[in-house]
Formats: sequence, C-alpha cells, structure tokens
Amino acid sequence: MLNFQIEKGMKAEDLKLLVQDKYGQIANQSKQENQSSCCGSTGCCDTIDYSIMAESYEKLDGYNNAADLGLGCGLPTQFAGIKKGDHVLDLGSGAGNDCFVARSQVGDEGQVTGLDFTEAMLAKARQNAEKLCFNNVEFVKGDIEAIPLPDATYDVIISNCVLNLVPNKVKAFTQMHRVLKETGHFCVSDIVLEGELPEALQQAAEMYAGCVSGAIPKEEYLDGIKKAGFQSVEIKKEKVINIPDEILVKYMQQDNIQQFKQSGTGIFSITVVGHKQLNLKIY
Repeated sequence: MLNFQIEKGMKAEDLKLLVQDKYGQIANQSKQENQSSCCGSTGCCDTIDYSIMAESYEKLDGYNNAADLGLGCGLPTQFAGIKKGDHVLDLGSGAGNDCFVARSQVGDEGQVTGLDFTEAMLAKARQNAEKLCFNNVEFVKGDIEAIPLPDATYDVIISNCVLNLVPNKVKAFTQMHRVLKETGHFCVSDIVLEGELPEALQQAAEMYAGCVSGAIPKEEYLDGIKKAGFQSVEIKKEKVINIPDEILVKYMQQDNIQQFKQSGTGIFSITVVGHKQLNLKIY
C-alpha cells in the first residue's frame, strides 16, 4: 500500500513515480485482486468483492484472460472504428488487454503497438504476446507526455482509464495528435468529474492511482482535446461511477461522505472520439 498522500503542488515527476510504483504492484496481481480494490489500489478496499469501473471484455474477439487485470473504465475498441490493416497505438497498454482485442480487428496485415512506462506491465504484456504467437503486436516503454514514436504513424489511438493519471493532459493530447496520421483518430475511455472532489479524495494517493483523484472536470478534459488540435470531438458513451461507502470511509468521516453525496459532484466514465482532420468519419 502507498504510504504517503498527494501534497498540493506535488511535482509531476513524483506523481508519475507514484503511478509506476502502484501499477508495478498491480502487474503481478490477479484480475480478482485488482477488482476488489480501488481500480487496482492494493489495500485500499480489499474486502470488497466487485469492480467499480471496469466493463466486461469476455465476449469480445481477441479477449485474453491473462491480459485482463480489470483496470479499465470502458471499452474503447467498441467505438474506435478499427479496420483491417490499421496501425493502432494503445496508450497505457498494461498487460495487453486492449492490444489483443485491437489485434483481432486489424488482422494479420495490421499492427498494434502498446505503450507503457511500467517495466512489470511491459514484461507481462510481452509474455502474453509471446504465448499467443503474435508477430504484429509490440510493447514499447515510454511516457505519454513525450511519446517516443515517430510523427504521423498511427491510424487509430486507443486508451483505457489512463490519461486521467497523466499530470499534463494537454501535453498528452498534443503528443497523440503528433503521432496520428493526417486521416487518423483516437478513441479513449477515461474518468472525468462534474463538480469538485473533496480534498481528502484529491490528496489520497490510492485514489490517484485508482483513476479517481487524478480526474479533471469533463469540460476541461474536452477543452484539452480541442486545444491539442483535434476536431469533431464526440462522447460516444457516458456512465456514472458510484464509489461505495466502504471505500469512501477510508478517506472521509461519515458526515463528510453524506455532504459529498449531496454536493452534486459526479464521477463519470466517458468514451470519447476525436479526429485529426475535420469531418472525417470512422464508420
């Protein structure tokens, strides 16, 4: 369990180290262990036997149980318009779950690249790909704020519950814009807010690594996408995320929990698409 809190003004590099440390631990846990915690946050709520955010992949083509750690908050491949032969980039690829689903969509003639900056996740993903005998899926180490890949390379970018963990989201969206082909687009699932989280949740390291306290207001999130140059930005799916009292009580007094619930603050999972050029359709 992480033994510190997020301080106001905490440096971006320290936040990244927090995420690396936490997801390094998560890499070697089972899906059941991760789903019984705050989006994989060990020790945060380990008596709860259900998933807060993740959606089921089990009926999707390409699904591989060994790669599913239960860390997502949507199904970005469902709305990504991936075609045979596409070159797809998955940001924050973890153990390879979305990459293997995307691989079933691009076929043998396509290519899938997973980007992650946690060594343990990369090792697990590469091990999974080797067992599946895929020669058109690769995993690369890198920071989403400085993607170590060439310009105008990818047809589609996907990401699942990762960009909310990135300190500078506009920089991440700008990097996404750079590496997409001129006709390219993205589809990401992520956590956003309406209203402001209580300070206790904002400062909880477990909740940051668990995809909640790193989230920003929905309009700010969408504005960041547009500032990076994306066009025709559209939310394809939105759902409410309800954090159970059994988790909230780890951070807040009961009175404060009730105030939080009555405050109008909402936590949402959104799946959003955007295009590098205006008026391009992905289906």
